Amino acid sequence: MGLPLRITFNDRDYVYQIVNSNLINKNTTELELMLNGEKLHLIKENSVWRLRESEPVLDPEFVQALGRSVSLRMRM
Repeated sequence: MGLPLRITFNDRDYVYQIVNSNLINKNTTELELMLNGEKLHLIKENSVWRLRESEPVLDPEFVQALGRSVSLRMRM
């Protein structure tokens, strides 16, 4: 697992980690993150990030912000 990363969304700070950043490149469409001790699987479809169906319910805008944050940091 990588270093803890921070994101601010709706005036709240969150800390997340990318589970396996070695497999991320420009063609990556799935991400595995740890947020508050829970694993999240983000899937990119048509430039929109979403969660897998079995994942806990999160605000879709927050999921999009997480995907964008990783994309910018990892130069996807």
